[in-house]
Amino acid sequence: MKQTAIPELDLEVAASTFAALGSEQRLAVLRTLVRAGPEGLRIGELGERSGVTGSTLTHHMKILSQAGLVTQQKQGRSILCAAVAYDELRTLSDFLLRECCADSQTHHKENGHG
Repeated sequence: MKQTAIPELDLEVAASTFAALGSEQRLAVLRTLVRAGPEGLRIGELGERSGVTGSTLTHHMKILSQAGLVTQQKQGRSILCAAVAYDELRTLSDFLLRECCADSQTHHKENGHG
């Protein structure tokens, strides 16, 4: 079975992105957006669903946005919407799982190495 190419993620970039998730509130915000799907949520709705509101939500969204995990855009008269950057999130999870079991004995036996 041919594997599709997974974009290489620099260790430093991965560490920085995971650091952005190192807050319970930011993780709650991200999980809320994941549950909402690709269309995202208005910022007020995001606050209600995640339990993180006001300037705290703005702060956390800024950090998640800088890490490339969410996108924000104005729609209409300054209604801010937010959505998960799914491709970036997949790249981050692929980074963790790409070499899954590569050094285990079971993997080597299955591939004729041992």
